[in-house]
Amino acid sequence: MKIQWLGHSAFRITESTGSTVITDPFKPAAVGYAMAYASADAVTLSHKHDDHNFVEGVKGSPVVVDTPGNHDFKGISINGISCWHDEAEGKKRGENIIYKFSFDGVTVCHLGDIGEECSPELIEQLFPVNVLLLPVGGTYTIDAEQAKEYVERIMPDIVIPMHYKTKHCELDIDRLDAFLRLFDDENILELDSDTVEFDRGDFNGESTKIIVPKRYKG
Repeated sequence: MKIQWLGHSAFRITESTGSTVITDPFKPAAVGYAMAYASADAVTLSHKHDDHNFVEGVKGSPVVVDTPGNHDFKGISINGISCWHDEAEGKKRGENIIYKFSFDGVTVCHLGDIGEECSPELIEQLFPVNVLLLPVGGTYTIDAEQAKEYVERIMPDIVIPMHYKTKHCELDIDRLDAFLRLFDDENILELDSDTVEFDRGDFNGESTKIIVPKRYKG
């Protein structure tokens, strides 16, 4: 299984069979830079804001998944879980959908623009998670401290942070450093590439590693 960071909260996840999903594609004007242009069999949308729902930016004719519940196609299992985009039960920014994917026996969880505080009820729905795609920039999502709490409660093998300020990002959100400072250096791996590859044998459940794809946008 391969995970490629396309910028912001967009990832391209490819199963060994070649089946591909893109999460939360974004409109360039909404973020400040263009998403890497790629194809997919399916696109998941956590909510309908312009920095998360630009299906037109994806090549091909992907199936669009934008509702809670179970979705299965081409050997990929997708489970959408409803939550809130803010700490006020949606009164500020509405709903958000978390997606859990099963690829090659690996469980990947994309939290979208989650804004609600970590709760036992929500965490119970998310277990277990191998790879957690986690917003850390605050303002419109959980911030670095809240993100760390999600890591501690979910206990994934791998965390890939997203939705943070980069060189060309025009959104009023925090930079990644605020999140990375909360973890020991030996648990952080910064890549020279925007892509990382996993298989089931890479996960031992002993610790959590923070993996940062190449920050080609600054």
